[in-house]
Amino acid sequence: KIIGNNIKKYRTKNNISQLKLSELSGYSHEYIRRIESKKSRNGFSIEALYFISLALKINISNLFEGVKIYE
Repeated sequence: KIIGNNIKKYRTKNNISQLKLSELSGYSHEYIRRIESKKSRNGFSIEALYFISLALKINISNLFEGVKIYE
């Protein structure tokens, strides 16, 4: 959920629609919508996050802001 929220945050900050992000990243609009959905329980790959971060012109690490890592 945190990563989906971060994608949405950077997408809206850059004035990019979900449809435009799907075109830029090479993933379907439905896939982008599901990642950003608060109800989503579907996983996604690091590769997908990489291409989304490229489309958003941000470092992939920005998508992990707020994610707690347990040791």
